[in-house]
Amino acid sequence: MPAADTRYRFTFGPWNLSTGADPFGPPVRPDLSLAQKLRFYKQLGYDGVQLHDDDVIDAAADRPTMEKAVRDLKKILSDEGLFVEFVAPRLWEAPQTMDGAFTSNRVQDRQYAIDRSKRSMDIGRALGTNLQVLWLAREGTYIREAKDPMAVHDRLLEALDAMLEYDPQVKLLGEMKPNEPMDLAYWPTPGHFLAMINKTKAPERVGVLIESAHAILAGLDPSDEMAYALWHRKLWSVHLNDQNGLKFDQDKSFASVDLRRAFNTVWVLDRGGYGSNGECIGMDVKPMRTTTVEDQAKHLANSRELFLRILAVVRKVDNEMVEELRLRRNYEDLEMYILSLLLGR
Repeated sequence: MPAADTRYRFTFGPWNLSTGADPFGPPVRPDLSLAQKLRFYKQLGYDGVQLHDDDVIDAAADRPTMEKAVRDLKKILSDEGLFVEFVAPRLWEAPQTMDGAFTSNRVQDRQYAIDRSKRSMDIGRALGTNLQVLWLAREGTYIREAKDPMAVHDRLLEALDAMLEYDPQVKLLGEMKPNEPMDLAYWPTPGHFLAMINKTKAPERVGVLIESAHAILAGLDPSDEMAYALWHRKLWSVHLNDQNGLKFDQDKSFASVDLRRAFNTVWVLDRGGYGSNGECIGMDVKPMRTTTVEDQAKHLANSRELFLRILAVVRKVDNEMVEELRLRRNYEDLEMYILSLLLGR
């Protein structure tokens, strides 16, 4: 297991150890409890955990039950030497949010989404994190006429402001995705959400999480999206993975499809200072469906190793040479130089 650069801390979520079920087939591996999954983290070289609120406790549980579940989980985390990077409310699976959470046409459903998000913030605070990720999964329409396309922006802004007011320490991270489960999504890219941030009551406490696959699904390059967010000082978390083009969200192991694209992602993150303020390298990857029980965590070990190996290549780049080639507009030699680095020459 390669040693991590001390600047980078690695995290993943319990959903990244999966049974292999998909919309077209049943599970092929037995499910693991959260406690069992947490035992994998340090073995794989990871430092922290990403969580959904209902990874900790059922959303319908009462407050005393929730508080006990948090105490129990804190002990397990302490025993395993792990920290919690963020908590995210799983709003896209609740019956109340089938037509959207913060943008639902029903005021009671929008209130459910806000209340559940506040509860998720309580869980996060108790577990030692002030980061809350909002994947706006069902914030869109099945047909464009289903919602008022102007009112939806006010609805999201109202929800963001309610959360910011509820906890003066919370930092909200929008995770954008152009499709799936909604093919007509509002705020499909990080740029859309970044524009929304300045309308909130505390813009300094709202940023983004960018996932490689989500950028690729929008026909964009992850390194460009991350560079733009870094320029705004708003890139507060990442989900690194890979993707075979404009299909469903595949969550392939990082760098497994396009090594050059992965190189540029690591180059941007490292040169942009990502990780210097405690930001984590999150791996949102799934095992192949054919993976055996014995190998069910290899995709996570492989993704971390590939990041570190690419990081070593990135730090061999002769930046003066690159700048000279840029100034001469000699992009043929620049391309060959990068490809030679990737080929170990």
